[in-house]
Amino acid sequence: MSDLLVVEGLRKHYPLKGGFGAEKRFVRAVDGVDFSVARDTVFALVGESGCGKSTVARLILRLIEPTSGSIRIKGEEIAALKGDGLKAFRRSVQIVFQDPFASLNPRMRVLDALGEPFVIHRLVPKQEIKDRVAALLQQVGLGPDAMMKYPHEFSGGQRQRICIARALTVSPELIVADEPLSALDVSIQAQILNLLQQIRRSAGITLVFISHDLHVVRYLSDRVAVMYLGKIVETAKTEDLFGNPRHPYTELLLSSVPHISGRAGKERKESDGDGARQGDIPSPIDIPSGCPFHPRCARRFEPCDRIEPALKSDKDGRTAACHLYG
Repeated sequence: MSDLLVVEGLRKHYPLKGGFGAEKRFVRAVDGVDFSVARDTVFALVGESGCGKSTVARLILRLIEPTSGSIRIKGEEIAALKGDGLKAFRRSVQIVFQDPFASLNPRMRVLDALGEPFVIHRLVPKQEIKDRVAALLQQVGLGPDAMMKYPHEFSGGQRQRICIARALTVSPELIVADEPLSALDVSIQAQILNLLQQIRRSAGITLVFISHDLHVVRYLSDRVAVMYLGKIVETAKTEDLFGNPRHPYTELLLSSVPHISGRAGKERKESDGDGARQGDIPSPIDIPSGCPFHPRCARRFEPCDRIEPALKSDKDGRTAACHLYG
C-alpha cells in the first residue's frame, strides 16, 4: 500500500518578542516530526492540549508555512506548488475544523457555502450546482430543505455535517479532521463519528484524525502517532499501541482514560501508567534537555536528562523515542 502523505523533519517555531539585546527565543510548536499515511487508512494524531497536533494539521493544509522540513502529497513537495499545481492540491486535501460554529460564514446560505467550491474549481455547470448540493446534504444525513437556510438555524451537529459536506464537494483524496467532535455533545459525537466512518469507506478517502479522545481514536483509526511537546514519541498500529504501549508517556495517556470495567486495563497488560507520573507539562519555550518527557517519567535513568532519544523503528514498523528501547 503506497503512502499518500509523507512528513519529514517538520518544524514550526514561533519567535517571541523580547527587549533590545535580549536573547532570541522561540515557541517550538512542532519540533521535528516524521510520519507517513498510507492511502485509504485513518491515521490518528493524539496527545495533550498544546502538544502541536493542530499546528501539524495547518502545516499539512499549507495554511501556515513550516520553519523547516518536508511535506509531500503523492510524492510532490507542497511548498513548491504554485498556480494550477497549488489549486489541484487545495482540491485534493480538505479540512474539517474543530468548531462548526466558527467554520461557516453566518451570512452565507448553505447552498452558497457548498456551491462555492464547485464554482472556484469549475467542477460542474452552474445550473447543476443545486442538484449536487442536494446530493451532498443527503449524503451527510440532511434534507434538501437545508440549502436555503443560514448556519444559525442549525444545531452544532448539523453544522458539522454541513462542514463535512463542504469538504466532500471537491472529491478530496485526503481529509484532515482537527478535533471534529470536541465542540459537540456526546450523543451527537457518535453520529458524526459514524458518518465519518461511512464516508471514508464509501468514498475511499484517507483521513488524518486529530483528537485527544482515545476511545474515539481506538474505534476509528488504523494507526496512531503520539505527540508530546512538538515531537512524536511513539507510532504503532492502533491495537498494538492500545494493547502494549511502549513509551512511558503513552502509558500515562492510556491510564488517564476512564474505564467502566477492568477489561481495557487487562488488554494493556495492567500497565496503568506505571512508567509515568502526573505532573505539569513543561513550556514549549523551555523544553527540558535530553528526553523532553524525563521530568515526568518514573523510569528515567542516567542518559534521559542529557541525551534526546531518537525515534527508532522495529521490524514491525513500530517506533518509540525512548532509551528503554535503545
